[in-house]
Amino acid sequence: MNQDYIKPNEWSILEEGFDAQMVKSSESLFSIGNGVMGQRANFEEQYTGNTFQGSYIGGVYYPDKTRVGWWKNGYPEYFAKVLNAPNWIGINVLINDEKLDLHTCKEISKFRRELNMKEGWLSRSFEAVLQNGIKIKVDTKRFLSLEFDEVGAINYNVTPLNSEANITYTPYIDAGITNEDTNWDDQFWDVLEVSQKNQQSYIQARTMKTHFYTCTFMESRLFVDNSEIITGCNNEQTSNFTSCNYQQEIKQNQTFTIHKFGGYVVDRNHKKDELVTAAKEVLDKAVSFGFDALLEMQKQSWAQIWNMSDITIEGDVKAQQGIRFNIFQLNQTYLGTDATLNIGPKGFTGEKYGGSTYWDTEAYCIPFYMATKDQSVARKLLEYRYNHLDKAIENAEKLGFTNGAALYPMVTMNGEECHNEWEITFEEIHRNGAIAFAIFNYYRFTNDYSYIPEKGLEVLMGIARFWQQRATFSSDKNKFMILGVTGPNEYENNINNNWYTNYIAKWCINYALENIDVVKIDHVSDYIRIKEKVGFSDEELKAMKNVADNMYFPYSEKKDVFLQQDGFLDKELITVENLDKSQRPINQKWSWDRILRSPYIKQADVLQGFYMFEDDFSTEELEKHFDFYEPFTVHESSLSPCVHSIQAAKLDRMDQAYTFYLRTSRLDLDDYNHEVEEGLHITSMAGTWMSIVEGFGGMRVLNNTLSFLPKIPKEWKTYSFKVNFRNQVITVNVSQNGNHFELEGSQKISILVNGEKVTVSPSNLLAV
Repeated sequence: MNQDYIKPNEWSILEEGFDAQMVKSSESLFSIGNGVMGQRANFEEQYTGNTFQGSYIGGVYYPDKTRVGWWKNGYPEYFAKVLNAPNWIGINVLINDEKLDLHTCKEISKFRRELNMKEGWLSRSFEAVLQNGIKIKVDTKRFLSLEFDEVGAINYNVTPLNSEANITYTPYIDAGITNEDTNWDDQFWDVLEVSQKNQQSYIQARTMKTHFYTCTFMESRLFVDNSEIITGCNNEQTSNFTSCNYQQEIKQNQTFTIHKFGGYVVDRNHKKDELVTAAKEVLDKAVSFGFDALLEMQKQSWAQIWNMSDITIEGDVKAQQGIRFNIFQLNQTYLGTDATLNIGPKGFTGEKYGGSTYWDTEAYCIPFYMATKDQSVARKLLEYRYNHLDKAIENAEKLGFTNGAALYPMVTMNGEECHNEWEITFEEIHRNGAIAFAIFNYYRFTNDYSYIPEKGLEVLMGIARFWQQRATFSSDKNKFMILGVTGPNEYENNINNNWYTNYIAKWCINYALENIDVVKIDHVSDYIRIKEKVGFSDEELKAMKNVADNMYFPYSEKKDVFLQQDGFLDKELITVENLDKSQRPINQKWSWDRILRSPYIKQADVLQGFYMFEDDFSTEELEKHFDFYEPFTVHESSLSPCVHSIQAAKLDRMDQAYTFYLRTSRLDLDDYNHEVEEGLHITSMAGTWMSIVEGFGGMRVLNNTLSFLPKIPKEWKTYSFKVNFRNQVITVNVSQNGNHFELEGSQKISILVNGEKVTVSPSNLLAV
């Protein structure tokens, strides 16, 4: 564990006391977003200490040219980078002509920062003595509006405590920003125009290469002791910067307040030649409501989100804080309002992974959004991949595949592969299976089959064709093999017959063939359209079936387990508990060569398959494989603890399940991986939700029926959650003394609890 300065609290993330060493970590942890844009928790005023400034706009990216020492055929030409957008939150503060800067203050006391997750705002307060001897009190609060998702608002207060003071506020927009993550130090933005009119300021800019047009805007209002004052501002501007200066004599213990409204409009939503007009409309609306009214709307919007997505835990504050932090960040990152957006592993909290879409969305995020939102939100995530099917076919063609075979990208912004590490781009092809599994998972949970004949079957066919062509027939074993791959365990590259990859390939082919049969009978017009468009024949389907039926799976008779890959037992099998702790984490201490030769597993691999396809295996088989593979797992992927928590709970190993839960829920809060300053692990946060709902709650869909096998850690008194199952909302409450189920709506529903069928009626608490 790297840090423990975050104070336990059920509804807030709290930091007390200023520590310059923690500034970048806190900038990540206290990040805010509204699904459309987001920003790290940078200070509004100038800070000359170590900081990572970051503001991001969903869907706006730059194709940063790939930088490798040795080019290989098939390499993507670029790595997409989410762009550090023009900074609108900045407010320089002068006290008797001295800049407020926490890095240079004589003294800082009573520093407190709060991210209020219940109401969706970030606040900060402190007292400081400047070099000129003036002592001030500062209180700030800001949020990114959910109601008006192009705008954010800041309330910034300064109170001189030991004398009167001349205070200057200089709110500004700065488009002269750079990315922390860049291959060639390119200029990403081309500033087109800087303009000001009355109290409003605008910077129009265009991204290089991708040509996204944006307008960043701001407007401010001033108050003394809560009474608005009308004062002129001195406007200043350069080619990429605009500011307004407001100066006021403030008496001792008076409070000088600025309300700043700012944000972005982009040509994804407006005409590119009308962006200033659109920005003015947004500003006029925001300012007319004012900070307090917008904040009240923010509280109401978050109340609606929490009403459905909250998980309550009694008796364990750190566990409660952890799960709410995860749920909060997921909702800040993606709300399903725009089908062209998706979920990046860092969300809006940093630049690592380029802000792009990974297989994490399908494997981990879709269950959360299916159960806590209207099912249309999850369907949008499926449609995102359908809309990129042509690009997936192009990606496969670049690698030599034909006939409509589709390889979905490991990393993407627009459907085109943009990951530039060969062992991932060329070999971590199991991601293709996650796309197909998400279609299955969506239908299983929602019972909405319409997506498959309308769109999904085309995706399934492209994926099945890829697996058929990617498999190699071994005359020696008389089986089909999949050679030269990287499985979910990225600590093994270019290995043969990764069990998980082979298993999901077989499953994908069978699932595509199964749905062809269903659509052929039940959706005749769609079948005719798809067959004509995709062009499959009975001979091709028969060849696919042959590959699936004769897939090879490495297995050890001696160990009685499926092998992670052909050569796994050739390694020196030293378990993690016998690994010197000074060597951890191995991804920061060892050479890549040493890691590849080791038996250590980054995240669930075989056990990932047992999680996704658990109906195919007995509990005894799971236990055998868990006991074999978990001791070699170093859990150095954020996606690892959640799956292991679910599996441990299924095996009734609640102490182990609880330990894994704490690790996944507090991965960032406690900085287990020593990297939180780079940004949060957003997609693994959905896995944290799964670890409670599917792990401890035991939620599954069995034989078309919602099922629960509730268990509770000994550290908790109770926990509860809601799931929206086929438009019926069920509340599950689990305690040390029993389980309760409650149903919203008007129709009763039958569910399984511990294998027994029970009926839950609306507004009637059922004890089981």
